[in-house]
Amino acid sequence: MANNKPSEAGENAKQKDLNKNTVSGDDQAMTTNQGLKINDDQNSLKAGQRGPSIMEDFHFREKMTHFDHERIPERVVHARGAGAHGYFESYENLEEYTMANFLQKPGTRTPVFARFSTVAGSKGSTDLARDVRGFAVKFYTEEGNYDLVGNNIPVFFIQDAVKFPDLIHSVKPEPHNEIPQAASAHDTFWDFVSLMPESMHMIMWVMSDRAIPRSFSMMEGFGIHTFRFVNKEGKSHFVKFHWKPKNGVHSVTWDEAQKISGYDPDFLRRDLWKSIEDGNYPEFELGVQIIPEEDEHKFDFDILDATKLIPEELVPVKIIGKMVLDRNPANFFAETEQVAFHPGHLVPGIDFSNDPLLQGRLFSYTDTQLIRLGGPNFHEIPINRPVCPVHNNQRDGYGRQTINEGQSSYHPNQTGGGCPFQSAMKNGGFTHYQEPVSGHKIKERSKSFFDHYSQAKMFFDSQTAVEKEHIKQALTFELSKVSREDIHKRVVAMLSEVNEDLAEEIAENLGLDLPVELDMDLNQSIPADGDPEDYQSGPAKPSVKKSESLSMSFRNGNSVQGRDFAVLAAAGVSSKSIEALKKMASEKGANVKIVSTKLGKIKSAEGDDIKVDTTFLTSPSVIFDAVYLPDGKDSAEMLTKNPDAILFVNEMFKHCKAIGMDGQGKTLWEATEAHKISTDSGAELEKIGVIANGDVDGFLKTAAKHRVWDRSSSCDIPA
Repeated sequence: MANNKPSEAGENAKQKDLNKNTVSGDDQAMTTNQGLKINDDQNSLKAGQRGPSIMEDFHFREKMTHFDHERIPERVVHARGAGAHGYFESYENLEEYTMANFLQKPGTRTPVFARFSTVAGSKGSTDLARDVRGFAVKFYTEEGNYDLVGNNIPVFFIQDAVKFPDLIHSVKPEPHNEIPQAASAHDTFWDFVSLMPESMHMIMWVMSDRAIPRSFSMMEGFGIHTFRFVNKEGKSHFVKFHWKPKNGVHSVTWDEAQKISGYDPDFLRRDLWKSIEDGNYPEFELGVQIIPEEDEHKFDFDILDATKLIPEELVPVKIIGKMVLDRNPANFFAETEQVAFHPGHLVPGIDFSNDPLLQGRLFSYTDTQLIRLGGPNFHEIPINRPVCPVHNNQRDGYGRQTINEGQSSYHPNQTGGGCPFQSAMKNGGFTHYQEPVSGHKIKERSKSFFDHYSQAKMFFDSQTAVEKEHIKQALTFELSKVSREDIHKRVVAMLSEVNEDLAEEIAENLGLDLPVELDMDLNQSIPADGDPEDYQSGPAKPSVKKSESLSMSFRNGNSVQGRDFAVLAAAGVSSKSIEALKKMASEKGANVKIVSTKLGKIKSAEGDDIKVDTTFLTSPSVIFDAVYLPDGKDSAEMLTKNPDAILFVNEMFKHCKAIGMDGQGKTLWEATEAHKISTDSGAELEKIGVIANGDVDGFLKTAAKHRVWDRSSSCDIPA
């Protein structure tokens, strides 16, 4: 087996490899794609100044042909995404569990490329649609590329890959009118899931705030499936992968998501790009749940069922390393768009389980790359190239870049001296785990997959009161967009298996009479020769009643790194007040922006010129994490007469974000409806996240919590 080289070796090798096709264009003469210098790029070749164009103009034809073909098919799913380069650093030696070389030595750094995405929408849709988020990482290891291809939700809608086309067809725009874009709130999606009880656990997650993250750097990632670790002795352990964000797990509210989609549909992509440019590098720790082979059947659910998770109370997550994303792509298309992930890209020491959804993905991903990236040589695109040598007998095909020398392209051979030769397992050759397999060829599902509601109930019961309320609002919004009452009834009947109060409230919101009877043809969701009774689970009985790890409120973290704070200012503002905030916030990695009525500079109370970063018109409250009202009598009085400033503060209060103020800044606060409601309720300002008297430290600590959900009256704000 090859030795793991020092941490920088892989990164340098990868960068060197990428640089082969990197062209800056600085101080270079324009040429055709064949290198011919171009004399005139402003006019096509014509027969006379006003005559017809001539086919002989090879430069025009090359340029136009390339333009006509420069769009490739977008991904069917995960079309809209953003990516970044970085590294993975191992914390410890895991040779007890796996022979994967990049996990053998503490401190080993492996280059990575990560891509985050939405699932349902097209490339042109908004970042903040309610949706699952893709979380895929390509490790450029010395043993080859390893892809960990997952989502920000640990379970999935379906148990068997044969249903994946049906799922995606249902959630995509409806075929008769191509409406709606990037949304699940329509008839076909809810018709499908209402006939697929196995989807109910995933529905709880997607209707939660996990589906509208504040930032790609503030969401968890999961491998979803159960994989295997295999050590040098051939001993196997089952494993599930978790990415834990350093900045905590945070979301936006649904009201914010809709408004941000109008103001800045690139909100999450912009945030990732800017965070890296500012040096606020997103960081995630990689954790694993390791299950001994002999414990495969000790749970009251099947660990091969992708609609189930293993509660952390039963198997704790072991943290084994961290990923730091510290470099933006040089070219979006060449890297983020052309990167090709595949759960079948493995290294020795990591292998598959028999999860039927995972097994189907192993076919689908290669098949997808063939049509998207033009043929079988997608691995030669720079972003997909391994950092280790590649030697095999594959030749030719669209887009081939390697020039293979020699006479032989087959094995075994003597014309090539027997090369490339096979590698034994002890020399780093990949060997599939030798799992005993027996049984009849049959299209059937294990009865251990039939409990569809227990973990859905566990998830809902594990949420805080605020999170439960958001799930109810999401379900009401989605189902109110569904036109058919029979779909409403089926969904409510399924929800009653999760939580009776939840089902009753949704039924009331949809105008349904209670109780709602289960009205569906069970035979639609089972094999033609199956017994309906066999495919319906009994009452939900979760093995863990409540799991703290499932609630975002227990994943908050205590960092303001990468957060955006607004300072509302006008002429006469105190520059000292602003600088006090800026100094402490910048030390903690937060961004402070001056928001005013127009761009340019404003004169401070101390006579300084203060540069305005943005305006109320282009930067509303919803794109900031907190607001600060600085000292300065003239500034505060001027802003009290500005309805945009009043709305800004009211919305901040409505969305339960931190509000800080210093000195005369309280004048603006006292002019808002939020102040009136707070005063009438007798609330102590600090307890509801309104920090006065220039307490910058208190303001930052409150902002680090992300939300102050104790504002029970915030929904009354007219904003």
